[in-house]
Amino acid sequence: MLTQEFKAEWTTKMKIVFRFIFAYFSLYIFLMFVGGLFETPFKWIGKNIFNFSYNFEVSGNGSGDNTYAYISLFVGIIATIIITIAWSILDSKRKSYNKAFYWFLKILRIFIIMAMLLYGFVKVFQIQFPYPSLTRMLEPLGNFSPMGLAWTYMGYSKGFNLFTGSLEIIGGLLLIPRRTQTLGSFLVMGIMTHVAVMNFMFDIPVKILSVHLVLMSAVIFMTDYRRFVNVFFKNRPVEQYEYYDPVNERGFDKIVFWVKSIGLALLIIIGCIFGYSTEKSNGTKREKPYLYGMWEAKTFIKNNDTLPPLITDDYRWHYLIVDYKGRATIKTMTNNKLYYTFEPDTTASKIKMYLKDNELDISNYQYSYPNYSQLELEGFNNNDTLKIIFKRKDLDDFLLHSRGFHWINESPLNK
Repeated sequence: MLTQEFKAEWTTKMKIVFRFIFAYFSLYIFLMFVGGLFETPFKWIGKNIFNFSYNFEVSGNGSGDNTYAYISLFVGIIATIIITIAWSILDSKRKSYNKAFYWFLKILRIFIIMAMLLYGFVKVFQIQFPYPSLTRMLEPLGNFSPMGLAWTYMGYSKGFNLFTGSLEIIGGLLLIPRRTQTLGSFLVMGIMTHVAVMNFMFDIPVKILSVHLVLMSAVIFMTDYRRFVNVFFKNRPVEQYEYYDPVNERGFDKIVFWVKSIGLALLIIIGCIFGYSTEKSNGTKREKPYLYGMWEAKTFIKNNDTLPPLITDDYRWHYLIVDYKGRATIKTMTNNKLYYTFEPDTTASKIKMYLKDNELDISNYQYSYPNYSQLELEGFNNNDTLKIIFKRKDLDDFLLHSRGFHWINESPLNK
């Protein structure tokens, strides 16, 4: 089994295992960052080997499990097998890979640390899983996608975000000193296994990355698993671990110490600044826009005819939702959602609205805002005259928001 101690001569099995994992994870990390450079050959593979008839893009629009990612994974696996065989033939006389294994583990640790700190900070500052939006609050549960349900579940609790994010940050930080990397890798394995299972069970498209973070941390953990098993399962004493260091110089060690210390401080400072500023500008602590809220259309008059609130009417508005500055969502009676650019002019008491990416079709409304709970719009939508009277729907009307935490529950409230 591969260890971080110096061994003058490795077994054939150890050398083959090292060549495979070195080639595989190096290619995975390399293609993750520069895979877009191979768009032409990868698309050729998709169309000619896998017979994909549809077009697929490099970016995936936020998905880490898109077609391009799986083709990249396929290429990485095939290349790894070829490299391992060729390497084993051409370098069969080498007795060990102590130095290469040392630097390979360094790369794995840096990659995992960066990933864990990133995922940790976006949870601590509730950027990844924001509190359910106003539009989400009005969405019937049955309309949620599995991923949307997971995002809502996670986003509901600031405390749970803080807890899970802190664990991820701690796991990453424990990987920095070599003395604590076994504990860190074990913690990361547990955390990321939970994340990977959640990604699979809720159809969240980060399955490839989460599984690889588990595998990478497992590689680090397995270098010291015997001592771990002896301590926690066999109740046996363990000997001191003699880490191999190819650059065993005091001056170099001091440089590494200061680089680690300064780098760690910078990562934490940058992470906190980025997290706080993003949460302040786009997260739950953002400044609420003018007319913020959920406005339920109580009266809807089209061309002097009052339209009743029929659930089959796709024209009549049910809600006007203003959640973010410059944006608004209209939910019709059929629960269809229309996304608008929303530009209120408080001086002239006017609102300009147009469908997203369609500035040629502008609707202009005169509005009145007599009190906190009432809003009235009057204007033109295409060739129709509209007059709409809204009543504010408060967040406290939703049990999910108003229930809060209770130390004492005489009976469970599971609605």
